Amino acid sequence: MALATTFAIALEVWLAIGVEDQIVRARAPTRSLYDTAFTLNLLRSLLIAALVAASAEAAAGFFGDARLAGVLYVLAASTALGGLGNVGCADFRRDLAFDKEFRLLLLPRLAGIAATISLAFLMHSHWALVAGIVITRLVGVPMGYIMHPYRPRLSLGAWRELAGVSFWTWAFAVSTMVRDRMDSVVIGRSLGPAQVGVYSAAWEVAALPSSELVDPICRACMPGFAAALRSGSEGAEHYLRIIALTGLLSLPAGAGISLVAGPVVGLAFGAAWLEAVPVVAVLGLALTTSLFGFISAALLNAHTKLQSMVWIALGTAALRIVLLVTLTPWLGLLGSAIAMAITLVAEQAVLVARALHHLGLRPARLLAQVWRPLVAVVVMAAGLWWAGLGWAPAPLAAAAATRALLAGVTLGALLYFAVLGALWVACGQPAGAERDLLSLMHRLLGRLAGWLRRGTLACRGG
Repeated sequence: MALATTFAIALEVWLAIGVEDQIVRARAPTRSLYDTAFTLNLLRSLLIAALVAASAEAAAGFFGDARLAGVLYVLAASTALGGLGNVGCADFRRDLAFDKEFRLLLLPRLAGIAATISLAFLMHSHWALVAGIVITRLVGVPMGYIMHPYRPRLSLGAWRELAGVSFWTWAFAVSTMVRDRMDSVVIGRSLGPAQVGVYSAAWEVAALPSSELVDPICRACMPGFAAALRSGSEGAEHYLRIIALTGLLSLPAGAGISLVAGPVVGLAFGAAWLEAVPVVAVLGLALTTSLFGFISAALLNAHTKLQSMVWIALGTAALRIVLLVTLTPWLGLLGSAIAMAITLVAEQAVLVARALHHLGLRPARLLAQVWRPLVAVVVMAAGLWWAGLGWAPAPLAAAAATRALLAGVTLGALLYFAVLGALWVACGQPAGAERDLLSLMHRLLGRLAGWLRRGTLACRGG
């Protein structure tokens, strides 16, 4: 499945055009722009589906696994269906209606997850994963039309408005695809398909803080930065404030995943997957820096600095390929993880430098926003390592893994928030991320109390 999705996504990215992002950026998008965006997306999806289907047998032969062909045929059909998606839903991001965006993303995924898990128990086959992908698409496409009134017409009337930006969007998508997918290709050819599965599982675990915390925030940041730019603001203060607030949670989460990699992998996957532990430890620590680069990339994207992002992605891809080809045959999966970690940190540093230069900010301004959580994370890591709970061998028994995980998470959270709070108080409780977080928690607790009161009254009335 990892090889099949890598191959299918590679073809999909080669024809990426980013029309939804242009709708988000546009000052006053016209009906013609929406129709052209839908038409281009549909043509693109049909072409990708045809290419995936036509290449299925050759891809199976290249990777030495005949099962790939059948999976790719189904993925091709799913891709064609995806071309019917409602581009009008880009308005949810443009209008900052993230509640609707959340429902549109969440409900199809929940349907796909439920189907995948149920079918996995019944079928004991990789086809459960394939079915989950298809069901996610079958739910998501009609749901877009239920939630947004746009109804498409075939038209290419606004192609000139999309052409310039779409080229750099395409170039950026291709360069990031090469950068992000070469690890699976190199590992598959050097170490075999089974090691691709281990590496993919390790990546999914290590990337949890960035995929579940940072990515959704960046998805919201991009239209926010675009809206600020339309109103005449470069967004420097918003940029710093978002990084500071996000860092309070994502920095300890990223480092924490690395520190407790052993019990997490042992408990989630079992003893057969312990090869993934050092990979999670290395990648988890490197992905902690993704907070800075991802938000910087969202800013540059909103300001259409796509050419700079393309060159950064190409440079990172070249470095990553060299390191992967060099280190993977030598050190195996650990070598792949080290290669990825080096390039991840390098890319984040370059993206941040480019964003700071664009906004006219000094690095000291950024450091002033995040030094307290960074110090707290270092103390947390040192405390867990000293207690024997950080970067420890994976427990073989589920009960032992559970105890180690609970102890590590509890001690880590206590150390982190104690040090963070002490530093904030010592600095005079300045306005910033800590105060923003407390304000957010106060509002959330207020809403929860209101729901509980209404629920209690309803029960009494019943």
